[in-house]
Amino acid sequence: MTECKNVQDMIRLMASKLTEMANSLSDEEVSQFIDEILGAKSIYVMGAGRSGLVAKSFAMRLMHLGLKSYVIGETITPAMKEGDTVVAFSGSGETKTIAELCETAKGLNGKICLVTSKQDSRIGKIADCTVVIESHRDQVDDESAEYEIRQMMGDHKSFAPLGTLFETASMVFADSIISAVMEIIECEESDLKGRHANIE
Repeated sequence: MTECKNVQDMIRLMASKLTEMANSLSDEEVSQFIDEILGAKSIYVMGAGRSGLVAKSFAMRLMHLGLKSYVIGETITPAMKEGDTVVAFSGSGETKTIAELCETAKGLNGKICLVTSKQDSRIGKIADCTVVIESHRDQVDDESAEYEIRQMMGDHKSFAPLGTLFETASMVFADSIISAVMEIIECEESDLKGRHANIE
């Protein structure tokens, strides 16, 4: 049998890192993020690679809440207008395709909300709202291509490679935002179920 690290220990280690990040979250950043979401006419989400999958999941949950949400790049996504908000998931805040799309959205008078681990970044400089969910990152040579090559953390690269912790934390953060918004708008789980896909 192949010898490998204890999977349960890896889960516990990742959970402990998520707890650390939860404790380091800024209440002000989170409150502003929620305000931007609730104040937007429409919400456009995006991310590259696995962060893009997190973004799609977040858009789906926003739709379940009854909010107008779209995934940038999908064929049915409508034109962005003033009063709309982009939510970008980018660990580095430098991913070229995402940064360029944010700059385009800004030119259309849209607002930018960034979920990242690096506030001082290309996207961070133009964002109206930034939530930093990971403070410990490896150095990489090319930040603009960072999502393809980054490692999670200095001493634990082997247990969660290629940005896994950021993406996992992003997913947990996004789902937690959904739970918080549910309470604010007094939305019940039955309301979400009523908007869930029924032609699967």
